[in-house]
Amino acid sequence: MLKSLLIANRGEIACRIMATCRRLGIRTVAVYSDADTYAKHVREADEAIHIGAAPATESYLDGERIIEAAKASGADAIHPGYGFLSENADFADAVEKAGLIWVGPKAKTIREMGLKDEAKRIAEAAGVPVLPGYRGEAQDAKTLAAEADKIGYPILIKAVAGGGGRGIRLVSKKSELAGELESAVREAKSGFGDGRVMLEKLVEQPRHIEVQVFGDSHGGAVHLYERDCSLQRRRQKVVEEAPAPGMPDDVREAMTGAAVKLAKAVGYEGAGTVEFIVDGARPLAKDTFWFLEMNTRLQVEHPVTELITGTDLVEWQLCVASGEKLPLKQKDIPLNGHAIEARICAEDPADSFRPGAGRLSAFDLGEPDIFAGDMPDLDELHYRLDTGFEAADTVPATYDSMIAKMIIKGPDRDSATSALSEQLGQSIVAGIPCNIGFLKRCLDHDVFRSADHHVNWIAEEIETLTSSDGEGARLAASLVAGILLSPNADGPWDETDGWRMNAAPRRSIRLLVGDDIVEAGLSDAHLSENWQAIGLSDTRFAVGIDGETWLVEVPDYEAEAEAIAGGDRVAAPMPGKVIDLRVKAGDSVTKDQTVAVMEAMKMEHSLKAPRDGVVKAVGAELGEQVGEGVVLVELEDA
Repeated sequence: MLKSLLIANRGEIACRIMATCRRLGIRTVAVYSDADTYAKHVREADEAIHIGAAPATESYLDGERIIEAAKASGADAIHPGYGFLSENADFADAVEKAGLIWVGPKAKTIREMGLKDEAKRIAEAAGVPVLPGYRGEAQDAKTLAAEADKIGYPILIKAVAGGGGRGIRLVSKKSELAGELESAVREAKSGFGDGRVMLEKLVEQPRHIEVQVFGDSHGGAVHLYERDCSLQRRRQKVVEEAPAPGMPDDVREAMTGAAVKLAKAVGYEGAGTVEFIVDGARPLAKDTFWFLEMNTRLQVEHPVTELITGTDLVEWQLCVASGEKLPLKQKDIPLNGHAIEARICAEDPADSFRPGAGRLSAFDLGEPDIFAGDMPDLDELHYRLDTGFEAADTVPATYDSMIAKMIIKGPDRDSATSALSEQLGQSIVAGIPCNIGFLKRCLDHDVFRSADHHVNWIAEEIETLTSSDGEGARLAASLVAGILLSPNADGPWDETDGWRMNAAPRRSIRLLVGDDIVEAGLSDAHLSENWQAIGLSDTRFAVGIDGETWLVEVPDYEAEAEAIAGGDRVAAPMPGKVIDLRVKAGDSVTKDQTVAVMEAMKMEHSLKAPRDGVVKAVGAELGEQVGEGVVLVELEDA
């Protein structure tokens, strides 16, 4: 087993890898950018090395600097985590040429499976079922249009080098093809440096089921059963679970067998995931699933597999990278109970999931009873939390918005889902926008509970899932009023009993909840254990109600009076790059017309005019990197 490991990543996955290394007695080396100087993964490592500025291209994507750091620290190996350089074959080659161990599959395998068209050709040759589509070299618009006609609409355009849901566009009819193709190619070039695309027949109610595979350098290959990742938003996974609900034994055998067959066909070494698209409009059967792609790395959702099999997949990775055989044979890998994971992200579901950043003034997700790297009793209910943050840490705007993963293992799906919903409902995150309330509403929905959801279900129910009941602000204000008005006086002048000369007592207080002033009175009905509050100061509180966090403050009326209402400006909602400006000074615009497009958090964001008017000024240039709040377009009356 290797003695010292550099982790070429950050945040939650870096901390999770360190947990296994601590248990195995392996020394850890962290790398960090300017944005992560005080990050948790830096604090927890045995050694930390600065590798550059905040932009990933100048730090976490700079392979040369990472290899230099590994050599300088005396590390034996590099673990890439997921994202960043984890599926970069050139980096894998460079690591091995530098005399270091690469914790991952061979560069050749990464190249073969990293291109979606080549991966599907290999899958077909191995006898793995593949959807109809076009995966040819010709990329001109005429050829692609003709191939789309052959496949039949609706279709998906997919970036050949894509991943993480980027570079994918749905085309419902022929008239949409040209515009969606242009957008997909642009995003593919920006995200992957490769604008080639493929076409694929669309399964209209798809489920996403994937199989965890593992191989070693001795020809061994096994699976660790399947995960269902069908709860998605814009093709980004939201909740994952294992095993897949409603999976018959014969279909499991066929699907996992196909995944292992593919792993053997490419001589796979290390952790990998074979993803399948499943026809959700029909019961699971041997003819309802098709190969989608293979991810040549550890997945974000690997904890649910660990908790149903009692394994540590990072330990398996380190064993295989050290030249050892797989720790277990196929017949010895158990499947017990059900595990479910929710991705907690710094984003605002009520504002089109706008990513956010800032200091975590409160971060209370409860106390887990097991931790990353633990292999608990398979028969009991357990709570695990994987995160790269603690209270008072700063969430940077530069990287992915995921800040934690909440994972529950139970004896069955119902118990695990209920426990996860309850844990989310007791959580408080303040200082940044957060999606916890949205996650809880997803888990509590009858469609999810009955496992009738599919990849497009969130989009169909988006208004219901992103809207709270409207009572949150009032309840949060009542809870804080109870705290502020509770008897705690040292003398008559400090009493808060509402006494007034020649008038009836009044026990209420005006509070600022978000942007609204709420008159709240002391009400014992609102002091139950269903809600909790964290005092951030004498006048500022974070209140958690069913997974939603409300910031409640005693108002500063003087500051409020100075606030200026907007309506004439289109500002950057987050730091990012201006990739399209569709107006110039003097242009007339209508309400909700797209005036600019930004790229941030690896996604494109369209910015719309708040009202009808005329463009007074444009405050940015095409290609400019802008900060949050920068005014891009200013309007005036016609």
